[in-house]
Amino acid sequence: MSTLNQLPVVVIGAGPVGLAAAAHLHERGIAFTVLEAADTPGAAVRQWGHVRVFSPWRYNIDPAARRILDEAGWVVPDLEALPSGAELVGDYLQPLAELPQLKPHLRYGARVEAISRLGRDRLRTAGRESTPFLIRLADGDELLARAVIDASGTWGTPNVLGASGLPARGETTVAAFLEHALPDVLGAARDRFAGRHSLVVGAGHSAANTLLSLAELAATTPGTEVTWAIRTASPARTYGGGDADALPARGALGARLRAHVDAGRIRLLTGFSVHALTPTDGRVTVVVRHADASEESVTVDRIVAATGFRPDHSIAAELRLDLDPVLGATRALAPLIDPNEHSCGTVPPHGVDELAHPEAGYYAVGMKSYGRAPTFLMATGYEQVRSVVAALAGDWTAARDVQLDLPETGVCNSNPADSATGDSCCGPAPTAEPAARGLATGISGGLLSAPLNLVTLDAAPADGQAGGCCGS
Repeated sequence: MSTLNQLPVVVIGAGPVGLAAAAHLHERGIAFTVLEAADTPGAAVRQWGHVRVFSPWRYNIDPAARRILDEAGWVVPDLEALPSGAELVGDYLQPLAELPQLKPHLRYGARVEAISRLGRDRLRTAGRESTPFLIRLADGDELLARAVIDASGTWGTPNVLGASGLPARGETTVAAFLEHALPDVLGAARDRFAGRHSLVVGAGHSAANTLLSLAELAATTPGTEVTWAIRTASPARTYGGGDADALPARGALGARLRAHVDAGRIRLLTGFSVHALTPTDGRVTVVVRHADASEESVTVDRIVAATGFRPDHSIAAELRLDLDPVLGATRALAPLIDPNEHSCGTVPPHGVDELAHPEAGYYAVGMKSYGRAPTFLMATGYEQVRSVVAALAGDWTAARDVQLDLPETGVCNSNPADSATGDSCCGPAPTAEPAARGLATGISGGLLSAPLNLVTLDAAPADGQAGGCCGS
């Protein structure tokens, strides 16, 4: 065994995919260390603990994790039930992290600041692949590793409100009025929304869940107004397939949202592109710029930025990464998940070959592997780490035997009495699915059976009940 292989594999992040990687490493007999910046496992999931995912338990449990949990006498949840984020952590991730096979190898409060090769910057090639990785933590501590599996996710790096991919003018100055995706509208954050006018920006499932919670709040709290703004001309992607969806809770999400819009309880604004934000007498004014350079504005109390996420590759700046210039995913994976091409189609199961970089031994997995694509599935992440760990073990036959078993419409998240976190899309799915392919997003079946009367910005009242959008 080489000196390099005597070092552990370092996993960054103790979320669902990071802990799944740890379970697979354990099963393969490979030494590992999991570095988690927070003080608990599943820290990002805990932040949307009030949300109920729309995929049943059976799609949210990694097979290797299940095997070692079963050995410990784990009480298996109802595999057909829909867990909340809090249940996902409390009933699965926390027990998994507490297992003696994993717990000694988890380090909390360990934020990774940078990754490099020991004694070699990005320019030096000679002997690079046989040189250990150097992982530097924010507290100055350093670790050596034979390989790095980066499952740190994207929750901490949301997209901006500005429609050009840059912050809108004044966006940083109105931070006090902005909300991260999936605020607990009916719980801890209730006082920030009750009796106020809220603008939700975005067209994904996180936006839909927040809108449904706000509509429920408005039904019991006078003065609560809800405006939904999207950049596109139609909400069809968000409404989804209704009864045609293979996951009933997911289909119900769009149907309920559309009912609120049709009834006028949620005002929908389309063609909405945020240009500037300005504090105005304890509220915030959102200025919208149209394609013809004309502008108009609306003043609201709160803005929920449900505009998606982007990866932060800065910790790997001294590694040789081959990133797609559009998505920030690997160049090999990007064409398979590009929402410009595949937002409603199938995504092939993929593993170590599609996740590999020129920097041998470094893999970004999970949500981070998808870059800016909004179509990531938890089950996809589990299969990614299974493939990567098999490759690290030298079992290339298993590493390349990548398969994914998903329901017809894919597995993302939520419903608000049943709520969630992922973004997705809509559109007819292929009628025939090739072998070994999993449907990433997409809705099977008819989308909108009747035309929907949309409110465009140009038709908005002069007093400006309009909103801003970045979600698409």
